[in-house]
Amino acid sequence: MEYRRLGSEDLPSLLELYTQLDESNRSASEEKSEAVWRKIEENDNIRYFGAVQDGRVVSSCYAVIIPNLTRGSRPICFVENVVTDQRYRKRGLASAVMDMAVAFAKEHHCYKVILQSGSARTEAHRFYEGKGFRSDSKKAFDLRLD
Repeated sequence: MEYRRLGSEDLPSLLELYTQLDESNRSASEEKSEAVWRKIEENDNIRYFGAVQDGRVVSSCYAVIIPNLTRGSRPICFVENVVTDQRYRKRGLASAVMDMAVAFAKEHHCYKVILQSGSARTEAHRFYEGKGFRSDSKKAFDLRLD
């Protein structure tokens, strides 16, 4: 198993993995995804991390560093789309990729890491709490625009 920052060569298997997050992700066009990936690679504040087995992404998350004017102008890190292939779960892969995201946040002197999880994903919530994330310090809201 290789743990590393993901690159353009990983995009096809990453997109396939994302179908396990939500089947609607299967409809993403390859051309549009490649255009988005080029923008991601141009931005030093965005990183995709993954566990790669035999050239295939089997666990991943991404982290975004967000500039911030509070807390001494220390940035915030937002982590999203934490997913492990169902055949590779319970092996510590998500923990390792999350550790990479947190290290990225520390390198940028972030004062906190934020993540959101689907409200019904109670097993994932236990995992995040085990990693030190708290669910009682803030209440998250989102506004879906689609």
